[in-house]
Amino acid sequence: MDIRADKTTRIRELTELLNRASKAYYAEDTEIISNFEYDKLYDELVALEEETGLVLAGSPTMNVGYEAVEELPKERHEGQMLSLGKTKSREDIRDWVQDQVALLSWKLDGLTIVLTYSEGKLAKAVTRGNGEIGEVVTNNARTFRNLPLSISYKGELILRGEAVITYSDFEKINMGIEDVAAKYKNPRNLCSGSVRQLNNGITARRNVNFFAFSLMKAEGVEFHNSREEQILFLQEQGFQTVEYEKVDKNTVVDAIDAFEQKVENYDIPSDGLVLIYNDIAYGRSLGMTAKFPRDSIAFKWEDEVRETVLREIEWSPSRTGLINPVAIFEPVELEGTTVSRASVHNISILRGLKLGIGDHITVYKANMIIPQIAENLTGSDNMEIPEACPVCGGETEIRKVNEVQSLYCTNASCDAKKIKSFTLFVSRDGMNIDGLSEATLEKFIAKGYIHEYADIFHLDRYKEEIVQMEGLGEKSYRNLMASIETARKTTLPRLIYSFGISGIGLANAKVLCRKYRYRLEDMLAADVESLSMVDGIGEVIATAFFQYFQKEDNKKNLENLLKEIEIEAEEIEEGSETLEGKVFVVTGSLNHYPSRNELKEEIEKKGGKVTGSVTKKTNCLINNDSTSSSSKNKKAKELGVPILTEEQFIKHFLGGENNAD
Repeated sequence: MDIRADKTTRIRELTELLNRASKAYYAEDTEIISNFEYDKLYDELVALEEETGLVLAGSPTMNVGYEAVEELPKERHEGQMLSLGKTKSREDIRDWVQDQVALLSWKLDGLTIVLTYSEGKLAKAVTRGNGEIGEVVTNNARTFRNLPLSISYKGELILRGEAVITYSDFEKINMGIEDVAAKYKNPRNLCSGSVRQLNNGITARRNVNFFAFSLMKAEGVEFHNSREEQILFLQEQGFQTVEYEKVDKNTVVDAIDAFEQKVENYDIPSDGLVLIYNDIAYGRSLGMTAKFPRDSIAFKWEDEVRETVLREIEWSPSRTGLINPVAIFEPVELEGTTVSRASVHNISILRGLKLGIGDHITVYKANMIIPQIAENLTGSDNMEIPEACPVCGGETEIRKVNEVQSLYCTNASCDAKKIKSFTLFVSRDGMNIDGLSEATLEKFIAKGYIHEYADIFHLDRYKEEIVQMEGLGEKSYRNLMASIETARKTTLPRLIYSFGISGIGLANAKVLCRKYRYRLEDMLAADVESLSMVDGIGEVIATAFFQYFQKEDNKKNLENLLKEIEIEAEEIEEGSETLEGKVFVVTGSLNHYPSRNELKEEIEKKGGKVTGSVTKKTNCLINNDSTSSSSKNKKAKELGVPILTEEQFIKHFLGGENNAD
């Protein structure tokens, strides 16, 4: 095969791979190769196309962005939305500016949106899509946190901007997702999925922000041939615009340096900078290439790359059965911090990097934040994929989903799949152990430190390993040990709740404990019929409770746990359960009790039950504002449930006593 044929084959390979990677990243919100690798392969393709003159139909150098999905209406843009040419060289940027004045701004990493306003109202919002056809997301855009729905300008206004989710909101949203495998990889993926929702209620909860960066049309407004005046006009209309600096060839490099110093602590995701000529007419006179406009260019951060040696691949199982490969390498300094770990994400990327223990690799921080492997300089490609789960020893299998290969544990009883139960066990209403987040529990379970609840009280056996773990350290270890020691003394309702038995919330746990006089042995000896006679329990919950403690594994776990903890004795005074069998709902602010929890505890101490919603079983709704139009008041009136103020409740149900003052 001649050299020309070799290059043609390589062009076909690169075109297919890059298109597949783009589809995965933009349309399916997943990742099959790193951004670093994508840029490298893309540059190789550009060079080959220029050298050979061959550009295949469908080449990523000719296409722009992702294809619009079917679920949302599609619409063709008035003019094609092109990508930007890019460089990592400050000298190239200085040469590009020439003798012009330019605007330097963040290149935000979110989802580009085109907005149209008519008669001062938001009329339409369309995603960038593939540059020619986008998805109509108008209803979703109306929920963006900072987007003006009405503006003073009444002509037709068309502008472009970036929808983004901040790093801080991204962390909050991911913390609320229990399934580790379902967590979003980065804010850009989360934003893309949020903006392209069919239900804009979901978009509203995601805290999407919009930053305008380009004015396309505003008839009748004089901008004096200045991009900056266009930006100032948008600000006057109430739009938040992308932060920018006005620069020339003498100041542009210093301005880039200033932006670079900000990026590490910048809460809005950014993957570089954008330069556009301030002189509108000059910029338009330059025209465009088939893919790039000539009036603007992107500056990508020059990644700080370090060479190191791969020492281990840690296989980290999650509750879904997914086993994630994590590269452990000799520590290196990157962007001012020491890093020694980087997620490899899946089997496809691991094999694509041709990894092997002892290989010399280069690592960097994507967007100067997330550690990634850039290249494998050795390429030994001898990594063995484990046939047994590192946690339970169960058989593993490789599954292919959307062209991505990942490793899974097939054992339904794998300890790693019990993370949810351990998370509930240590929760505030359970054993209340601070320092054991779901992510930390997952690490400990993957290392084999925890197999059952009692093991948590012996984590001191692994002190040396724990203090070396990323995100922990000596201080975190001491705080965790102190919290575990405090948790050794607990109450019976907390203990019962912490097992996560179906239907046994903290309120029902308290009801059961009071019924059986806080004697655990009596509760465990009760049959389904006896348990179901407890007010508010019923046969379904009684059966779940009974069957849980019939299982040998659960019995053994409880037996071992009781060796580690002390259950506080709680005596019930004869005749004190004056509210037994009664159900209450508390809402609104209180006058006599410091908080609703204080009042709830008072009611439960006397045998009553507090629920969150008004039903036919509710004896009364406690609300100091009986005239309010709240949903609970409305429901109480519909069902004929009495609405009592705090004072009325105390008088009628507590006999006038109030120990809260």
